Amino acid sequence: MLRAIFNEAAELYDRARPRYPDALAAELAALTGLGPGTRVLEIGPGAGQLTVALAEFGCDLTAVELGPAMAEVARRNLRPFPRARVEVAEFERWPLPAEPFDLVVSATAFHWLDPTVRVPKVGQALRPGGTFALVTTEHVKGGTVDFFARAQECYERWDPATPPGLRLQDESEIATDTGELAEWDDLRSYRCTREITYTAQEYIDVLLTYSGHRALDALAREGLLGCIRELIDTRHGGRITKCYMHELITARRPAQTAAN
Repeated sequence: MLRAIFNEAAELYDRARPRYPDALAAELAALTGLGPGTRVLEIGPGAGQLTVALAEFGCDLTAVELGPAMAEVARRNLRPFPRARVEVAEFERWPLPAEPFDLVVSATAFHWLDPTVRVPKVGQALRPGGTFALVTTEHVKGGTVDFFARAQECYERWDPATPPGLRLQDESEIATDTGELAEWDDLRSYRCTREITYTAQEYIDVLLTYSGHRALDALAREGLLGCIRELIDTRHGGRITKCYMHELITARRPAQTAAN
């Protein structure tokens, strides 16, 4: 199961994957009234890239993580927050507690869940009027644009699944996907972008936390990463900048979900 591959690199994931912007967490808190006494469920917290920011608001937080190694790292990062806990389980099979949640959150993990289960079960987990918050992340045009165009040649050489001529999209070209939540109430969207500069090794470490890169056979992976490293070191002075777009989509549970 490809979604379980992240567990192989829990420490690297914790070190290399960036935390979510403070502005995104603040927007989520403002929309939902996040604070002491709020019951929050996070699906797929990873190493706690968003979880720690949520816990800082003083909420009662339960995080359900598939990978035991990843869950252990998340627990370590959450030690300062006694009202936060991490359970190891597949969300699709995790038994919901009797008391519903005020907020369910999933950050860059929801697409891994069974599409026939995920939205209905989120609805069942929420109280009437509770909010579902979905965070997505896209790599968009910006930063060291010419590097990413050249890097495409590395991917086409070493990863046969790479579409030819693939290029980064501008933020304005990426549509907000709320199809699964079309029948939910009060749909809202908030976007923020940021640029992060990496050394060659730091960027390689980030790539090694992506499922597609980890799933390559060893020869192809080493060839790809070596090609990218050489490109950064010889053509870009050892550093490149990547632009991320984070989108926060929120919706309130419709009344009819209670019958599902």
